[in-house]
Amino acid sequence: MLQQTQKSLPRGDRSDPQAILALADISKTFPGVKALSGVSLSLYPGKVTALVGENGAGKSTVVKILTGIYQPDGGSILVDGVPAPFPTPQAAADQGVTAIHQETVLFDELSVAENIFLGHAPRNSWGLIDRKKTTEKARALLSSIGAALDPELRLKDLGIANKHLVAIARALSIEARVVIMDEPTAALSQKEIEELYELVESLKAQGRAILFISHKFDEIFRIADNYTVFRDGQLIGDGAIADVSEAELVKMMVGRDVSQIFPEREPSAGDPVLTVEGYAHPTEFDDISFTLRKGEILGFYGLVGAGRSEFMQSLFGITRPSAGSVEVGGRKVSIRSPADAVDNGIVYVPEDRGKQGAVLDLPIFQNITLPSLGRISRGGFLRLAEEFRLAREYTERLDLRAASLDTHVGNLSGGNQQKVVIAKWLATQPRVIILDEPTKGVDIGSKAAVHEFMAELAAQGLAVIMVSSEIPEVLGMSDRVIVMREGRIVAELTDTELQPETLVRHAAGI
Repeated sequence: MLQQTQKSLPRGDRSDPQAILALADISKTFPGVKALSGVSLSLYPGKVTALVGENGAGKSTVVKILTGIYQPDGGSILVDGVPAPFPTPQAAADQGVTAIHQETVLFDELSVAENIFLGHAPRNSWGLIDRKKTTEKARALLSSIGAALDPELRLKDLGIANKHLVAIARALSIEARVVIMDEPTAALSQKEIEELYELVESLKAQGRAILFISHKFDEIFRIADNYTVFRDGQLIGDGAIADVSEAELVKMMVGRDVSQIFPEREPSAGDPVLTVEGYAHPTEFDDISFTLRKGEILGFYGLVGAGRSEFMQSLFGITRPSAGSVEVGGRKVSIRSPADAVDNGIVYVPEDRGKQGAVLDLPIFQNITLPSLGRISRGGFLRLAEEFRLAREYTERLDLRAASLDTHVGNLSGGNQQKVVIAKWLATQPRVIILDEPTKGVDIGSKAAVHEFMAELAAQGLAVIMVSSEIPEVLGMSDRVIVMREGRIVAELTDTELQPETLVRHAAGI
């Protein structure tokens, strides 16, 4: 049971008695990096607190401290106003703290019910897991959050949105008092996002405290009651969301005004660089044809399942097409592998940078130079000085923030990981760069930096393909937009035709 009294608390260890969970003056240092410096955070029953900050602000470190993965170097964790250190993740769970991450931490080969009650399943008189009771309790939990899922289904047979529901049901199965949601809508459709909002309201009505981490301001202002802003590991401000404007929140986050997210550009498309004719795949897309010009940013828009990423991966040689041709600079080329694509000046920055874009256990400089080893080698031996020179050139161009080039990419924030992947491919000096959801999971300050850099690349004559699900980004950055639906191109829109309603109507087939 959680302690409720504060009578024996010494002065300085007290927290707001209304807060279920609080951090007081928390500090955390890693080698060469001060991740948190005296930050505080309070979570209240029946309230959503939005934790806001740029990548690298300290949000992920706070989540790991709240869930017992990291131990703070200084400060206090308080539950109901009483000091309650979390030496292990189990200790945090015992105090009713659970986290639902952007990447759901569940097991594909287990059933829905087994995932929900993993580690605390009901048992029979023999001490064995009672599968019938486990299934019944899972069905009741799922029903309580409006999830019409069969508890006996294997998790691998579910979509991302339903996996999130399973993660939430698991949180409720341990009677969580505090639910941490870390970018929960990143991979959801609009309909699924609306359903998640309803679920959040249900959790609030049950008196649970919710920490909501998101880079999307429309979400924050829609569902949050309170806000807390971190910048560079420090607490910058907090309060009621009703008392702050979007502009004020942005200024607290980045330390400056970001009034113009999208840079002013003068479209200056030159000669054709890439021509695709009749590109097809047996199951993913069909009859894709278009031309991309030098200095142009060509947007690709579509709803989930439209086939945009699948086409880009095929164009980069990851999968083989069943038909179609590609010309680069007026010369027909054969792309049968990513190496072929790179050799022909086409590079691809994937949406899933952690799994497909970078080697997280390698340092920054080795990630950046990986596709360019031939250029920095002599006689079969790597020239370390040249390797560092190349890595430094491109990290400086992208304003990548890290303690050193020796820092492992896995230790970087999401935005800086994205910059490493972009730097890696720019170092190959491509003619065409494909950016698949380039600002997914990236804070507003880093988004502005990525957009500025995209504009610079186009101005330097690079041809850019941008795949994005964010309508403001598509409208703000594209010279032309190709809309896909169910694996086919359904519209090609020029600048004068680019309106939100037009994009959605074509993408939805209205």
